[in-house]
Amino acid sequence: MLSQQHTLSLSEYSSLYDLIVPQDNLLRKINDLIDLNFIYEELLSKYSPDQGRVAECPVKLFKYLLLKVIYTLSDVDVVEPSRYDMSFKYFLEMLPEQGVINPSTLTKFRRQRLKDTNLLDLLINKTVSIAVEKGIIRSNSIIVDATHTLSKSNLVSAIDVLRERSKPV
Repeated sequence: MLSQQHTLSLSEYSSLYDLIVPQDNLLRKINDLIDLNFIYEELLSKYSPDQGRVAECPVKLFKYLLLKVIYTLSDVDVVEPSRYDMSFKYFLEMLPEQGVINPSTLTKFRRQRLKDTNLLDLLINKTVSIAVEKGIIRSNSIIVDATHTLSKSNLVSAIDVLRERSKPV
């Protein structure tokens, strides 16, 4: 079940963000200038409207994936700094004292909600185009991690090659 309603969370420690995260911080700029609410619309069909428990916010999960790409981190390595790195917490719109997700949630999000690789490409492309529009990204080239991208170059799996080569001649 997907809920688009953000609950207004108040914390006496929220003012720490203004003291710790500088105005020119990349994550602060992205968070302040880019509205990622289009992710709700893109992922609406991937969630059941009336079954199951309330899902983790897809915008937050997508932001975790963006952090993974920006800082070249694994699922575990991106969640751990979000416990104490105030720029990560600000970017993820978390309260300073708020706990973090389990790293396996990111894996489930990719496998269950972003099964369609074109959807992930669409979300990244939209985010990058908005960032270019707002002047956050000034480079003419973008490097994308293609680890989970399907390729036609290896038509035979490594195991099949080994099986074939291990056959007696």
